[in-house]
Amino acid sequence: MDIVEVIYNIIDYISKGGVVMFPLICVSIIMWILIIERLIFFKRLYSKNISKNELVEIIKGKKEPCSLSHGITDILLCEILKKKYNIKLVPSIVDEAVVKIIHSLDTRLEIISLLASIAPLLGLLGTTIGMIKTFYAIAIFGTGNAKALACGISEALITTQTGLFIAIPGIYMSNFLNQRARRLKKKVAKTGMYLRRIINGS
Repeated sequence: MDIVEVIYNIIDYISKGGVVMFPLICVSIIMWILIIERLIFFKRLYSKNISKNELVEIIKGKKEPCSLSHGITDILLCEILKKKYNIKLVPSIVDEAVVKIIHSLDTRLEIISLLASIAPLLGLLGTTIGMIKTFYAIAIFGTGNAKALACGISEALITTQTGLFIAIPGIYMSNFLNQRARRLKKKVAKTGMYLRRIINGS
């Protein structure tokens, strides 16, 4: 099977699914763009981070920050240094930085979950449209026109199938990304608590 035949089969499959296939394809494309973006973002946050001791030394001004990676601890440090300026470091600065980072981890995750939930509903809409076409064909031609009946039934089944194909991996990836976000939130919160203890003890 060559590439031209594959493309032809895909186009044929989409056209048989009817008008609902186009919003389904749009939902799928947007959802996977967001998923890939979040996967890359979270992978970067898991990259090598500076140690807690080094973090404390930089915050206290005993050491200059060298080249920082894009890890979660390094981002927390950058946020704290941005807010600190020349004033004394207080726990509220750490709290603000932690809250800001935790909030950023949830960005786009709700949209991914929403798109994964919309897909089967669009599939159900396509099923309804396909069945309406089938019953309309029966009302006009009776059960003798097999082609008209097949078109409506195939549209109903194709849209249902496509909606599930989009939704199942989408829901799985949404849960996976939420788990990674929760782990990162815990890490940021623990680091924030550690810094608060250091600040209060200094």
